[in-house]
Amino acid sequence: MAQSDPPRPDNLLLSRLGPDDWHLIARHLVPHQLAAGHVLQKSGEDVVQTWFPCGGASAGFRAWIDGDGRTVDVAAIGREGAIGGIVSNGHIPAYATTEVRDSGLFLAIRTAQLERAKLDSLALRHWVARYSDCLVAQLLQNSACNAAHTIRQRAARWLLAAAARGDACEVPLTQEQFAAILGVGRTFVTRTVQDLRQAGLIETRRGVFVLRDVDGLQAVSCDCSDHIAAHFETVMAGVYPAAQAPEC
Repeated sequence: MAQSDPPRPDNLLLSRLGPDDWHLIARHLVPHQLAAGHVLQKSGEDVVQTWFPCGGASAGFRAWIDGDGRTVDVAAIGREGAIGGIVSNGHIPAYATTEVRDSGLFLAIRTAQLERAKLDSLALRHWVARYSDCLVAQLLQNSACNAAHTIRQRAARWLLAAAARGDACEVPLTQEQFAAILGVGRTFVTRTVQDLRQAGLIETRRGVFVLRDVDGLQAVSCDCSDHIAAHFETVMAGVYPAAQAPEC
C-alpha cells in the first residue's frame, strides 16, 4: 500500500482488493456519515455514485409493487458489498431506489472514477464481476424467499441478518419500517412481532428490536441467508458476514 493511501475501512468487499487496486480507488473515496432514511439513489436517476457501507451501516433496495407508490425491500447491503455503479457504468438509470437502513459511515466514489480504475486493472474488473454475480444470487434468493416462506420465517431471517451485519443484538427498526421491508401490511407485522415476543425470541422497545434467543430465531428462520452466504463464500471467500447473529 502506498504511504498516501488511507487505511482499509471496515468494508469486507474493499478488504479483498490487492494493494495496487486499493491504491487505484482509495484516493477517490469520500466519507459520509449518513442517517437512516437518507436516499442514496432514486429510481429513474442516473447512477453517478458507488457507495460502500462500513461497519454496521447498511442500505436497502426498494422496488415498486403497485401504482400507489408502495415499495418493498428486495435486498439489504451492508459491509459485505456496495451500492450503485458497482455493476453499471453510470449511464443508465437506477431501477430501484436505495435508502439507508442503518446509519453510519458510507464511502462514496464517483462511478466514472471507478470505471477508469477498472480500465487500468484486469483484477479490479474481475473483482467487480464476481461481486455482481453474488449480488444477483442474493436478489434471486430473496425473490424465492418472498414467494415461498411465511412472514414469520422471513421476519426471523431478516432480524438475524441485520444483527449479523451490525454485530449487535439490538436492531434499530420501527414496526412500520419492518412492514415495508417485508412487503406486508402493518397488521401482519404486528401479529408476527407479538408471536416472536411471546415465544421469548425478541423484545421490542420504541424503535428498537432486541434479539433474546438467537437459537430460537434460527429455528424459526428459513435457510435463505445460509444459501446466500455459501455462494458468497464460493465466489468471494470471506466477504459475506456470518449469517448467525452475535450471542445475545
